[in-house]
Amino acid sequence: MATLLIVDDEPAILHAFLRAFRDESLDVLTAETAADGLEQARLRRPDVVVLDVHLPDLSGLEMLRRLRELDARSPVVFISGRGDADDAIEAMKLGAYDYLLKPLELSQVRQVVGRALAISRLMTVPAVVAGEAPADDRADVVIARCPAMQEVVKAVGRVADKDVTVLITGATGTGKELIARALYQHSRRAAGPFLAVNCAAIPENLLESELFGHEKGAFTGADRRRIGKFEQCNGGTLFLDEIGDMSPLTQSKLLRVLQEQRFERLGGNETIQTDVRVLAATNLHLETAVAEGRFRQDLYYRLNVFTIALPPLRERGDDLPLLVHYYVRRYSRELGKEVKSVAPEAMDRLRRYAWPGNVRELQSVLKQALLHAEGPILLAEFLPPLGAVAQALACAAEPGLDLERFIDAQLAEGTEDLYAEAVRLLGRTLLPRVLRHTGGNQLRAAKILGVTRGSLRTKLRELGLRVDRTDKTEPRP
Repeated sequence: MATLLIVDDEPAILHAFLRAFRDESLDVLTAETAADGLEQARLRRPDVVVLDVHLPDLSGLEMLRRLRELDARSPVVFISGRGDADDAIEAMKLGAYDYLLKPLELSQVRQVVGRALAISRLMTVPAVVAGEAPADDRADVVIARCPAMQEVVKAVGRVADKDVTVLITGATGTGKELIARALYQHSRRAAGPFLAVNCAAIPENLLESELFGHEKGAFTGADRRRIGKFEQCNGGTLFLDEIGDMSPLTQSKLLRVLQEQRFERLGGNETIQTDVRVLAATNLHLETAVAEGRFRQDLYYRLNVFTIALPPLRERGDDLPLLVHYYVRRYSRELGKEVKSVAPEAMDRLRRYAWPGNVRELQSVLKQALLHAEGPILLAEFLPPLGAVAQALACAAEPGLDLERFIDAQLAEGTEDLYAEAVRLLGRTLLPRVLRHTGGNQLRAAKILGVTRGSLRTKLRELGLRVDRTDKTEPRP
């Protein structure tokens, strides 16, 4: 169970947090003084700390410095009722995860604490690269028995403690983030922060601010200075996922950081010096993106100092049964099931499937199967219809698709993910139609759809669609 520590001298605030998280799987600790908070932090090592800036016995900023001496990996969220911008800026420079102003909004608090817990987990839960599934299923494991994954293990060992940029490539769902965490946890920076940014999930106009920060008034809505991830992660490791979706302007600024470890905040003139190791990941062929002018060649060379390529699950041979047994054991514990083994017929079905969604799809299938399972053995009848959804999606781009027929078919098969399946089906129909309307122009298509171009490219990849040179959008083979 994760632990959340709240340090605030207002009993009403402490009570509000206890009430806000009483239904969560969280152990919530409270303290009214810095001394009490520091003692609890020493004894319990909380996953996330929420800290008032103004405490009766010590300033919140000084307490942050002492907390970081205990463990620099625990995210700290500052709260204050005074709205002092200088305090917010100094807190973020010292490595605070976020800064909230009172009166607090419950939804915002839940969101920020949830993100901070996710970041804490990335830093503290072991990411193990092993030839066998470990007995402790509480770790996140990259099982690597097949020759291709053995090469990945060797690569992680060669470069983990070297302070160089690493580019991790592979299809969606192959475990790129796990490899990044393993590199971090075995590096010389393992005691420092680890932050992850999904470049495809953040609108292009906000990604530069997310990474490098901005000054007050830099753009509409910039009502105060923001400290970006490169400044916040000083002394640690920054993982840039889906880096192929980064805009040319942000690519240019990233190149300078990699070369000089210096940058300016958006709208500012002050040069910020930082010390951050960058790990990057992509499911794109960056060489093709460079040839097409979508990715800077000099940035590609700077990122490509050392590359780790992850194979798709279908090429990993005997890794599959090891992964199946590991996830069955792990998810059985999480879901309160008593499944101890997998029937040969079920394993045979899993072996014969191509796994286009890789390990992430395998995890989803096994969770669905365990929810239906009864008894100690996972039988073939508990497995969802492998490939049925993929086959339905493959038909989605065909004219005259009967959506009601698709829904009826999924209901008959006992689906438990109908909303997501229907949304994917709609995407497979909608996106090709819009792109045909724009003649393949993704910028115009994104505007019509009301999304960013990066989000559109991400969705095209997720749905297995491509835009070829004849301006047709087709399913990937």
